[in-house]
Amino acid sequence: MLALFFLPLILLASGMATTVWSLFLLYILSGLGMAGIGMSVMHDAIHGSYSRNKKINTLLGYTLNLIGANARVWKIQHNVLHHTYTNIDHADDDINTPFFLRFSPNAEHNSIQRFQHIYIWFIYAISTLFWITSKDFVRLKRFKSMGFLDKKNEYNKALMSMTAWKILYYSYALILPMIMLPQAWWLILLAFLCMHFVTGILVSIVFQIAHIMPTNKFPLPNKMGVMDDDWYGHQFATTSNFSPKSNLLFWLIGGLNYQVEHHVLPDVCHVHYKKLTKIVSDTAQEFGMPYHVKKSIFHAILDHMKMLRLLGEKPKASII
Repeated sequence: MLALFFLPLILLASGMATTVWSLFLLYILSGLGMAGIGMSVMHDAIHGSYSRNKKINTLLGYTLNLIGANARVWKIQHNVLHHTYTNIDHADDDINTPFFLRFSPNAEHNSIQRFQHIYIWFIYAISTLFWITSKDFVRLKRFKSMGFLDKKNEYNKALMSMTAWKILYYSYALILPMIMLPQAWWLILLAFLCMHFVTGILVSIVFQIAHIMPTNKFPLPNKMGVMDDDWYGHQFATTSNFSPKSNLLFWLIGGLNYQVEHHVLPDVCHVHYKKLTKIVSDTAQEFGMPYHVKKSIFHAILDHMKMLRLLGEKPKASII
């Protein structure tokens, strides 16, 4: 995945992409590699499950910084908020969306959301571009206000480090090709955007079809401020698998088609998910917990789109 991301960029930075088709092809290939790093490499590493060696996990976690995002922000947003509070409105950062999107039946309804199942593809396409350009900065500031960066100068150091990593990314992924290649700057920028369109759609689909589904629950705390389900029951109820028989997909997306196994065993490397799936599904059945699975990624996408349409058209009181 690292080679798939970096080799096309090396060819671009060396000025070897002399034709328009090769320019776009190399950037698109790099986009596939970028998605692969995000799902197959850094994801396990930041969870601490890529290796038993903490230093290796830390090192490979920085691959997220190399593709323009930030490992520290991701760890808080994903490991802490998403995995602890899956599908809980205002707690799970993955379903905290702007007014024109509604990813939870407990979120505020807006009339424009009735079309979200249509324009969501554009939102997904630009998601990683927005993520690396501004969203990380917004999240870092918000996480500071939530008390995650409470040590002396921790926020300022994190901000400076994140800014430096992003300058490095834009320098080698966009500025250097603009200097070295014969094509017009706007054409190179367009190819760069296409790279992120590919990455954004792939990453968004994989993560969202695991949770924003008609079969999944969106629980809230009871009047005492306590969740009715225990943590494992909560993960089973809010998570869904897809394409369990696809070996190619399993390799391409780092086993994230086995999201249930990942959520109940987040510190286990994804290479073991297939062998664990029978144990996990049998345990769910034994204790009367749901085990959601879609037979293909296409069925999962269709159900995800149905859920987005339902969330956009119905008031929350009618679909809880």
